[in-house]
Amino acid sequence: MFKDTVEFIRQLYQTAEFIPLHEPRFSGNERAYVMDAIDSTFVSSVGAYVDRFENEFAAYTGAKFAIATVNGTAALHIALKLADVQPGDEVITQPLTFIATCNAISYCQATPVFIDVDRETMGLSPEKLEQWLQDNCRSDEQGCVNLSTGRIVRACVPMHTFGHPADIEGLARVCERYGITLVEDAAESLGSFVGDRHSGNFGKVAAFSFNGNKTITTGGGGMITTDDPSLAARAKHLTTTAKVPHKWAYAHDEIGFNYRLPNLNAALGCAQLEQLPGYIERKRWLASQYQTFFETQGIAFKVERSGTHSNYWLNALVLESAEQRDQFLGISNAAGVMTRPIWQLMSRLPMFADCQHGDLENALWLEQRVVNIPSSVILEG
Repeated sequence: MFKDTVEFIRQLYQTAEFIPLHEPRFSGNERAYVMDAIDSTFVSSVGAYVDRFENEFAAYTGAKFAIATVNGTAALHIALKLADVQPGDEVITQPLTFIATCNAISYCQATPVFIDVDRETMGLSPEKLEQWLQDNCRSDEQGCVNLSTGRIVRACVPMHTFGHPADIEGLARVCERYGITLVEDAAESLGSFVGDRHSGNFGKVAAFSFNGNKTITTGGGGMITTDDPSLAARAKHLTTTAKVPHKWAYAHDEIGFNYRLPNLNAALGCAQLEQLPGYIERKRWLASQYQTFFETQGIAFKVERSGTHSNYWLNALVLESAEQRDQFLGISNAAGVMTRPIWQLMSRLPMFADCQHGDLENALWLEQRVVNIPSSVILEG
């Protein structure tokens, strides 16, 4: 059965060579724009391509403001600071996520609280979130207070896993009831929509990633989006070393971060963004081919939730057991087809093992069964 899967993937990609999990495609204006940036001599964090990339990204996602950063983790770190996460606060997130989510929380000297995911979306569960808040917290003039620790639950960070939108509308309603700021980890979900609304537009602020393995890439890079002009201005200030504008003086009014995206990377991003609609179309075509094939194999393939439009960043299978997962990983990788398990739960990593968590039944179930299969864009022709 798994050898048939390997053969089918090779047929899709039409190669007998090694097939990576997700590699970038450079088939447009990438070289021309990067060379133009070099010729301009503006190759660092100031340049026309940075402004253009921010403006075009905001237009694509429907956000009012976009602020480019050096990577997605930096974007999430600043997003949490914009949500006023303070040292000693708690931030709710899901245990089934890439470690950057929890690292960014830790950079703020806050503590993660892990709440279970939905099996359908692999994203944070609104029902499990509300139940945990009812059982463990109270709301007062300080905000939402964890009764067992006395700490403020300041923010909630759901992640749109593999590009499939979480039940973000349900999460937004729960967060609003409890006075918790919603920060979307949209690192994987560029091009994903809930109805006609792009991911990242449901909370106060969101963070995206353009790492080399994402749907579009700037090499390294990230983006903060928000509809709040004051937050946008603060994001740009914080990511530009908190430098006070002046014609010549070096004046800084608080601890800032050297997080701005270089113009060279932004030039690459502008070229990639031009191709994004076509990339999404081809990724959804690839997902449809996988879905049809795996139905014949009796293997569960992860599809978008009703009412959403996924970018299918990484295609995912749900196998029957951890043993079957490991068998599949062994056969496919030995055959030169890269596959990977889903992340180890954050709550089981040593630095987060003592963090409070709710019942994690669904996350544990998925951790043992989910694998990713090759998802690079297959260009037509």
